[in-house]
Amino acid sequence: MNKFLSFVNTNKAISWVFGFQIFRLLLLPFMGLMPQDAYYYLYGQNLSLSYFDHPGMIGYILRFFSEIFGQSVFVIKLADYTITSLTILSFYKLASYFLSKEKIKRALVLLISTIFISILSFNSTPDVPLLLFWTLSLICLYKAIFEEKNWFWILAGISMGLAFNSKYTALTLQIGLIAYLLFSNKHRKLIVSPWLWLSLLISIAITFPVWYWNIQNNFASFAFQSSERTSSITKFKFYPNFFFGAIAHQIFILLPVLFVIFITFTFKYIKRALLKFKLPKAKTLFLLAFFIPTFVGFFSLTPIYWVKLNWMMPSYITGIILAAMFISKKLLKAQIIIAIVFHILLGIQVLFYVVPIKSDDTWVGWKDLSTEIKKLQEKHSNTFVFSDDNYKTAACLNFYMNQKVYAQNIIGLPALHFDYLGDDLSDLTSKNALFIDSDKRFKNNKKKGTHLNLLNNYFDTITELHPIIIKVNDREVRKFWVYYCTNYQAKK
Repeated sequence: MNKFLSFVNTNKAISWVFGFQIFRLLLLPFMGLMPQDAYYYLYGQNLSLSYFDHPGMIGYILRFFSEIFGQSVFVIKLADYTITSLTILSFYKLASYFLSKEKIKRALVLLISTIFISILSFNSTPDVPLLLFWTLSLICLYKAIFEEKNWFWILAGISMGLAFNSKYTALTLQIGLIAYLLFSNKHRKLIVSPWLWLSLLISIAITFPVWYWNIQNNFASFAFQSSERTSSITKFKFYPNFFFGAIAHQIFILLPVLFVIFITFTFKYIKRALLKFKLPKAKTLFLLAFFIPTFVGFFSLTPIYWVKLNWMMPSYITGIILAAMFISKKLLKAQIIIAIVFHILLGIQVLFYVVPIKSDDTWVGWKDLSTEIKKLQEKHSNTFVFSDDNYKTAACLNFYMNQKVYAQNIIGLPALHFDYLGDDLSDLTSKNALFIDSDKRFKNNKKKGTHLNLLNNYFDTITELHPIIIKVNDREVRKFWVYYCTNYQAKK
């Protein structure tokens, strides 16, 4: 133990890694349930080959941890933290193939200091397993290509398949691989290698559960992920706020220093390729092949489409390794200082909820809401509960309440994976219901005075009850409108 402490004390990079990770670990018990946590936990409690809006890897992981450690918010957060810690270890291994010892340390510090690692450590999303299997895929591909260890092609295929079973954006792994081989003078011959095609076939075979679920369900998931977004993109309408919003998000989760370095070396390599027709050396080209398609590809869409902040996360793995080649000690110090400030502010927000979040994407209030709804059910017998916000309220209440809570499928609206849970809504016929509607902007504690017109098609009467007000530290921070609806009639 003394030797370990001595090693940490003499190695500043390792000290920063442990410092940030211990900080995150200490915050875990104070993190409340996020809607994403609850929704993907619902995945795990309703096991399936795949799911409507994403593959099921994050759900399987949460189910695994809950089976071992029990159902609690802390266990969910522990699962995210553990998988993300494995990603950090895998990143260290990957970086060692490209960087000197000193620059490996810089890469580690850059990675560990980011807000996106904190997001992955605290919040259950498909990106949590995606980043792990993405990194493992790159390790295996490096071994297969640069060290000519053919058995790693098989492991790469397995890893790429598992990455796809985490999130569909993992498809850019195969795109990056083919792009690298096509542009690499040194390794272009591998395009005709049977090991490459065996690896790709294995990756496809591993994704069979996702394809089979989609075949059984009229390709519902693939259509959901592609058709709506493709339609929006093809309209080709310019939205400056989308572009600047994406920049703000990336600056936040990467922090300003790292983001500027990303932009700098991206511009440098693209300029050199377009104007001088010169490509970087093999290892650098390999890193760029798994950075540019995701980072530049999604960034190029931001003027015409709202690109979510997590879509570019896979590119950060090789992007940070590239950044470590350029960053100076002075800039690295600035990155650390900014990171410390941001994480202190994060800690204060988690512990004291200083700034109320005007959104359902928050970790406060869900347990208190479930308690208040149970009280209402005691007054209004024979009632079921449902909400209309895609998944957030319904998923959180499902986690806390020992009963089925429904989403907007109750009133005939699409409800993501709630439509695929096998519920026979006709069983609810003649029952009464409590309809919960979140007031995201929350300006007062008055009743709304109106209700969703669609409710009239399914219930005889709709009566607005007093809203549920959630307090934190004696401050009113969240509000939910509540409606008592009688005699439900399911539509066929």
